[in-house]
Order: sequence, then C-alpha cells, then structure tokens
Amino acid sequence: MASVSRRNALTPRQLTRTGERLSFIYLERCTVHRDANAITAEDAEGTTHIPSATIGTLLLGPGTRITHQAMSVLGETGAAVAWVGEQGVRYYAGGRALTRSSALAEAQAVQWANVRTRLSVARAMYRLRFPDVDPEGLTRKGLLGCEGRRVKDCYRAEAARTGIRWRGRKYIPGDFAAGDAVNQAITAAAQCMYGVAHAVVSSLGCSPALGFVHSGHELSFVLDIADLYKTEIGIPLAFDVAAESDEDVASRTRRALRDRINETSLLNRCVDDIKQLLLQGDMGEATSGDRDVVTLQSDGGRAVAAGRNYGDTVAGTGESEEMLW
Repeated sequence: MASVSRRNALTPRQLTRTGERLSFIYLERCTVHRDANAITAEDAEGTTHIPSATIGTLLLGPGTRITHQAMSVLGETGAAVAWVGEQGVRYYAGGRALTRSSALAEAQAVQWANVRTRLSVARAMYRLRFPDVDPEGLTRKGLLGCEGRRVKDCYRAEAARTGIRWRGRKYIPGDFAAGDAVNQAITAAAQCMYGVAHAVVSSLGCSPALGFVHSGHELSFVLDIADLYKTEIGIPLAFDVAAESDEDVASRTRRALRDRINETSLLNRCVDDIKQLLLQGDMGEATSGDRDVVTLQSDGGRAVAAGRNYGDTVAGTGESEEMLW
C-alpha cells in the first residue's frame, strides 16, 4: 500500500465544487485526525467521522488539536481551515483552500487597481444588497451613507417583526457576553458569515485583502462579500434566534445559520456573485474550476506554455523543442 506522501494529488475534476459543500463545521475540545480520506473528531464521547471533501470551512475552536495527516487530507480535498475563538466569534488564522486557476485573482486585481472600476464594483455590490436603490452616480461617501441608513432600518424592522426591544448595535471586541441576546446573535452570525465568505473567496483563488468597499485589512474582500447577505440573511436570522430564547444564543445562531445557508444554496449564489462582480458578465471558460493550466506571459498579451526552455526558440513558432523541467 502506498504511503500518504506518495499518493497522487487530486485533480480539480475529482474535487467537490465549492457550491456543493457544507458551509462550515465547528469543532472544539477534541483531537482532529485522519482516517483514510476522512477526518475524525475524537473527544470524551467518542469518535466522529467527517468526509473531508464535503467541507467548505472547518472552524477549529478552543481545545482542539489537529494532526499533520488531518491537515494533509484537508489540503488535498480543498477544505479551508480557520482557527477561531470560543463559540467561533473571533478569527485567528486560516489555511489555504483549493484553487488552480488565477483567472479570478487577475480579474480582481485589474478591477481593484483602477479607481473608476473599483468604484464601479462597489456600486455593483450595493445593487446586490439593495436592489430597490440605484447607486449610479453616488460617491463613496454616498454609498456609505446609503448602507448605514439601510442597515439601521433593517435593525428596526426586525425588532418590530420579532417583538424584541432594540437598544442599538453594541459589541465590545474581546467581550462577547457584554451584549444582550440579540447583539450576541448578530455577532455570532456575522463571524460565521465571515468564515463562509473567506472559504469561498479563497477557494476561487481571489485575494482576501483586495476589497472594493472595505480597505486596509487582510480580509477586506471577505468583509465585502459577507456584507452582501447581512440584511437578507444574517440580521433577520439573529433576531429570530434571540426572540426564541436568551439561552445558548451563539451556538443556536451557528446551527440556524448553517441550516439557512444550505436551504438557500448560499454557497452557489456566493460563487456566482463573486464571478459576476469581478468579471462584469464575462463568465468565460477561463474561470472553470476544472482548469489546471500554468502558462508564461509573453509579449503582446500572449501566453505561452510553461515548462519549456525559451533560450533557443524554434524559428517562427516562439516555442522551444527542449523541456525546461
């Protein structure tokens, strides 16, 4: 039997697509190991097997230990891994997810590098969030003002719908318990959405740092994408959970959000939204997750095959008869 280190890497066609995976799984106070092509979570109550190829993001909370072999299979199957705080409300670090094509990363960089196209993508994001508002012609300040008013309106509307007394949004970093039940639920939902957005952004090969609304942070684009679904999914769900009970708000919010994400096929939608925003309608073959192609940049915007020695090119072809590796 071949050792793990000698197994061939999975090709993109063998991997489960991002939109078909579970949104996230949260583990705490257990040891995560590998059993064949699955991971196992072992605690005092026993061992649970989890098919790694079906995971979007694995959230590792306090008290978790993960082995090298477990990380190996998660890397092979393209699952994102994030180390988070208790109840999943703080993000500490993350591991890379699957991506073979640079098409979306290049499209993101092109759109971000130009001031006009960067603003254009930001306006497109606001159209997705608030379809009844036309942001065309709005400045950055105007977009921020529009968002602030709409989010406040959403809080008031959800409070009226659920009968919760709303005293305003309050969150003290590092002190999750300081807020009331609905604020804790909103925070828990937001952190989970950040994890889901991070998994999708990474799996598509985009840069988490190049944001169009947010800026200056390593997760700016992740925050942009998570906010697309804040007033539609995150905030209403948080108010629903808080209206049911004040007990165990964080974990109930995570479970409810997980179910809502699966019910609404949010991962598929998130993938499509990112492609639409960055490609501006050009959903070409270059963005296929099945691509496993490396090329070299040549003159005139032309790409040539990698792995060849161009020190002595064949006349008229620009290609070499000699392989580089």
